Amino acid sequence: MTERNERLHALAKAATVHLRPADGEDKPLWGSGFFVAPGWVLTAAHVLRQHLKADRELTFRVRGEGVDAEARLAEWLLTDPDRPVVPLDEDMALVRLLGEADEHPHECVWLADRAVRHSGHVKVYGHYPEPPHTHARAVDADINGQEDGYGLIIKPDIDFPAGVSGGPLLDPVTGAVVGLVKSRRKQQDGGKAVAIAAMRRFGETYRTVIAAHDRWHGTEPVSESGDNWIDQQAGPAADGGTGWTPADRREALNLLAALPDAPTVEILATRARSGTKWPGPTPDLRTWRDGYGLLYEGAHPLDALTFLRYLKFVEAYTRSRGEPCPALGGWIERRLRRDPRREMHAFVRDVRLPDDLRPAPAERPDRIVIPYPGPGEGPTVAVLLDPVIGSRPTRFFWQIWLDGGDATGEPELYETDDSVHGRLPGELVQALRRPLGDLLRAKDRQDRPVPLEVALPAEYFDTAVHRWRFDDIAQLDDVGHLGARRRVVLRCLARRGDPDKLWADRWQAMTAQRRFVGWRTPQRGVVTTGRGYRDAAFDRIPVMCRPAGRGPGRTAMKLALENGHGVALWHIEGHVTRACAEDCDTLYVKAQELLGTLDSLAELPDRLRHLRQDISERRADHTWAEPLALLYDDPRRPLPAEETGTLDAPL
Repeated sequence: MTERNERLHALAKAATVHLRPADGEDKPLWGSGFFVAPGWVLTAAHVLRQHLKADRELTFRVRGEGVDAEARLAEWLLTDPDRPVVPLDEDMALVRLLGEADEHPHECVWLADRAVRHSGHVKVYGHYPEPPHTHARAVDADINGQEDGYGLIIKPDIDFPAGVSGGPLLDPVTGAVVGLVKSRRKQQDGGKAVAIAAMRRFGETYRTVIAAHDRWHGTEPVSESGDNWIDQQAGPAADGGTGWTPADRREALNLLAALPDAPTVEILATRARSGTKWPGPTPDLRTWRDGYGLLYEGAHPLDALTFLRYLKFVEAYTRSRGEPCPALGGWIERRLRRDPRREMHAFVRDVRLPDDLRPAPAERPDRIVIPYPGPGEGPTVAVLLDPVIGSRPTRFFWQIWLDGGDATGEPELYETDDSVHGRLPGELVQALRRPLGDLLRAKDRQDRPVPLEVALPAEYFDTAVHRWRFDDIAQLDDVGHLGARRRVVLRCLARRGDPDKLWADRWQAMTAQRRFVGWRTPQRGVVTTGRGYRDAAFDRIPVMCRPAGRGPGRTAMKLALENGHGVALWHIEGHVTRACAEDCDTLYVKAQELLGTLDSLAELPDRLRHLRQDISERRADHTWAEPLALLYDDPRRPLPAEETGTLDAPL
């Protein structure tokens, strides 16, 4: 082992801990973990599951070099703690020491920032029981495969003791921790590990922890041995200023950790690379750090000017949102002066935000966001459009239902279609004009138009109901389209009656969220399975640049509905081809900005109505949102169950 590797080994060993019962002097250890930020330990969820699934608030002990502290589970990725086998992409947990972080000074590992999963040699750390003591252990291993979205396969030439589960995998070449041990293989040597990028599935907690990690390393802490993680890492020589060094990376990520994150990570990383995409699929991007990790080719960082250009884009975007960041801007200039290629500095200094990323006009101060009513919180009107089976072209029978909004009442059938053959799509507005228009006007209150729900089979979700207009002649200042006047949402007709557990559980979890992110689906270069939708984080809202009733969008919507999603946004006139254009990236950024304005899920329908109203009044450039449809399907207020058999086309 070289002197450099010996020093990295000492740092990794100092950051590795073991977990055991609070009164566990004579009891087996649970497993291993490692410090990733002051007071934060990362471990495998299965290490804690059997001990905490009955009581997640149970305290336990974290022990390591100079640390013996009480701790508690902060969050794990498990969706079902009773599942017999913990899936790879759920086998991660964050543990928080009790008390103030500075009460127990300790070493923290350096977490890999590169987007790609590691392959090749690693050093594996952990603790194993050998009565009467617990021993730290470090073994050499090799990663020679991948599994699922975050899995790493360890070559079958090594046997891991049970207590090593949850310990870190160190890449000795880059000096970064790239994963944690999941398990041994059954009936053979080797094992499995979880890539460190799975931390992104913690959502808001990931943002908190990774920012604390980068800030801690940004202070250039020195261990008891006098070493520092970054000083021991390999990278381009600093001489000349053209190479991007580990010290540059530490400073850049420290500065990025101080900034609010934004949904433009992918677009700005692409522009920093002059439009050249990174190999492989685009990973989940939660923070500016995640976008920074796209600026590599394999294990090697791109040119220093590419990183500075990305940082300049971030600085310009943040400043445009009223968040000046002089520390970042000043460091970019100082670092640029060290680069001798003066003729190329314009590549960084001339960065300008594209028009599509400039901030939208400020929200009108007189606007009030009206939350969408839950059970007993106010009236809603629903139109059920039931296609006539066997009809070509498609015809619909309609029903109008009124939910009065009281806590105990059931929806009432207000009026039903009396036609013999059903209605063609182009005939629906005329047929509904009187009965639906009368009911809406009767239930509207001052500044509180009653919401309208339109329930359709998923294959007809691209019906532009938000464009319906019931008034042929309107006043000049009248906002005539339904979607501009009132909250108009779509619901899935197949979900009539009692909701299933996946749908109800996801909705309950989503209503507890206070921050939401758009989930690009189908994700480019990734085959998303039903399990991917089922296990998606609860703050994720599917966003599609495609129609929901045709092509890949139809498959994506089907999987979303089958796996419990009740909220989604999509472009009803988007492309049906698999390849996305640049304006697709803009749609996702704008949708994320919309979701970023929410303080609760119930605000989304009215936030979208505001955009539609602005488009109708020509007050702002929100045309990107005009073809956007919204699924908002609340299982707490199920659609009336179907009482009759299938409707067939008359002879």
